[in-house]
Amino acid sequence: MNDLKFTLPFTTKKAPKGLSIFLVKEKDYKGWLSKQAADVKALANSQGFKPGGKLALITRNAKGQPSKVFALVQDSIGIYDMPAALDQIKAQLSQDFIDKTVFELSTAKLKEEEITQALTGWALGGYQFNRYKAKKTKAAIMRWPEKANKKRVTAYARSIYMLRELINTPANDLGPAQLEDAARFVAKEFKAKISVTADKKLLEKNFPVIYTVGEAAADDRRPRLIDLSWGKKTDPKLTLVGKGVSFDTGGLNLKPGQYMKLMKKDMGGAAHALALGWLVMALNLPVNLRVLVPAVENSISGPAFRPSDIIKSRKGLFIENTNTDAEGRLILADSLTYACEAKPDLVIDFATLTGSARAALGEDIPAFFATDSKTAATLQNLSVDIDDPVWRMPLWQDYKRHVQNSNGDLVNSAGLPGDLIYSAIFLQQFMDGKTEWLHFDTFAWETSGRPGRAKGGKDTGLRSAFALLESRYGKKKK
Repeated sequence: MNDLKFTLPFTTKKAPKGLSIFLVKEKDYKGWLSKQAADVKALANSQGFKPGGKLALITRNAKGQPSKVFALVQDSIGIYDMPAALDQIKAQLSQDFIDKTVFELSTAKLKEEEITQALTGWALGGYQFNRYKAKKTKAAIMRWPEKANKKRVTAYARSIYMLRELINTPANDLGPAQLEDAARFVAKEFKAKISVTADKKLLEKNFPVIYTVGEAAADDRRPRLIDLSWGKKTDPKLTLVGKGVSFDTGGLNLKPGQYMKLMKKDMGGAAHALALGWLVMALNLPVNLRVLVPAVENSISGPAFRPSDIIKSRKGLFIENTNTDAEGRLILADSLTYACEAKPDLVIDFATLTGSARAALGEDIPAFFATDSKTAATLQNLSVDIDDPVWRMPLWQDYKRHVQNSNGDLVNSAGLPGDLIYSAIFLQQFMDGKTEWLHFDTFAWETSGRPGRAKGGKDTGLRSAFALLESRYGKKKK
């Protein structure tokens, strides 16, 4: 992946003259309207610019050219307020005008946090997956305000752009090797260390389950474990793990076509882990960071693993494979065992793991599991505050019996309703019982497309996880 250094929709250039955007909070709407000239009042009334109505109002000068833009936002500005207004602004202007215009955000009455939210939202509204389009549409450009926290806005925008780009890229252009390229790009950006254990070396280094899942892939798509590290050894150890199945056919338990069409996104966990790692490094959290990505393609060929095969894991537990389409938890098993060997303070894993998580919570809300209730409560409360909701599910230990009924120690698929819980219980067996652990079962996809959330790859739980890390580890001491 050589094209992850995105150009964000911002400029520092002074020319040309900009078109100013003034944000109007819903609670201030009546006061704002009362102070406007009669023509603006009439325009707002005729166009339905009011809370619950249109979000963008464009006034024009005597020549009919746009002179000001007013945008309605929530009282507490949300990250998707600006994209929603931007969509309505663009609907009222020609693409040619947008291409020649620089927008300017009026920040006079805004706090730094509100400016950051607005600018980050603007960036998310400007993301386009256009790599495979001959004709590319330009994003609307905004001039950086003087009060902008450029570092924070840029960190969020670039991490989310990367996450979306990785998930959106089809598997013919993104296999395990290209996931490795993406991780190397991230490592180079922050001068992090990276090592990769690939193909037969996985067996030599005792990652047998990762190798088994990826063994059937073609020569240019061999399985590997990507290991990135950054930070001071004296800081708390944080390990992120991301499921990196670049494409999931289901293996010999072949998926029907309607369930296979989105399986390029089955590396969405890896994309989340890399994006969260990006945020940690870009905003310099005081942690000793490690990112582990087991990267495989679940293919079908002569060496493909079979239902009823029994595999010895890195931890020594024998896993009876009851479903080759439950491969994500298999590659995570070796990775979580490996993560715990370094005795980290916290392990967080992300995986596009189960359909039952979607059945329980829908597409937008990732299920998460936690071994510490205080951490879980903090995470869930933060997630609501920042409009990136996650929901805790139970690590119900009595259900362990459903993954222990086996010719080996465990089965990878219980074959019963409630798979999101059984898969989490399965993964917990590969933790060391001491290390604090968070497991995210995320969909990582926007089905319909909404302002700031273009159809395709989507961050779900990323910003909440980072908010938790910031609250837990604080900022780097100078």
